[in-house]
Amino acid sequence: MNFEKERKLLVEKLKHEGIIHSSQVEKAMLKVKRELFVPEKYKDSAYVDTPLPIPGGGTISAPHMHAISLEELKLKPGEKFLEVGAGSGIVEAYVSEIFKGKGEIIGIEFIPETYEFGKKNLKKAGYTNVKFVCGDGSKGLPEEAPFDKILVSAASPDIPKPLVEQLKVNGVILAIVGRPYGDQQLVYFKKLSNKKYVRKNLLPVIFVPLRGEYGY
Repeated sequence: MNFEKERKLLVEKLKHEGIIHSSQVEKAMLKVKRELFVPEKYKDSAYVDTPLPIPGGGTISAPHMHAISLEELKLKPGEKFLEVGAGSGIVEAYVSEIFKGKGEIIGIEFIPETYEFGKKNLKKAGYTNVKFVCGDGSKGLPEEAPFDKILVSAASPDIPKPLVEQLKVNGVILAIVGRPYGDQQLVYFKKLSNKKYVRKNLLPVIFVPLRGEYGY
């Protein structure tokens, strides 16, 4: 299979659908080899726009979902980024391409088997500038705070309070809020001050539950 050709076709499709509209997200998605972030037996489906199972009972999100998240976060080189529920590690790879060596990238994964899978993928794909941690991401990482941008890639009852506290003023959280496997929304949260914020529901989604103290 010609993975490079498949990757280009997928990115063109997402551009045509209006999901990818910035050059930075387009370039990142053309550069990252998704086939290195899925289990061996699903490699031939790496560029099908669908979620795929990964070790530990989770999934790697569909490419369109990654594109939506990256576009909404409006990442800039030099920022500090945290992903909670980092899974396969692919989001860290995309962010690495966007940051171009400037900034800090941290992924935290609760399930040890999934963590090992993501860590191995990032090493295999050559992304050495990512800190990949095994732990309860619902509590954030106070020792690394504050963060400019936080992505929560699993569903929780609400945006975990520690993540709001660890977000910089003018920082953004993108989170999945709702019940496990149903009635979930992708939520955009911008912290205007310690008491003011903007919050809006972007679209209905279905994600695995967030594990940990502030999850399920």
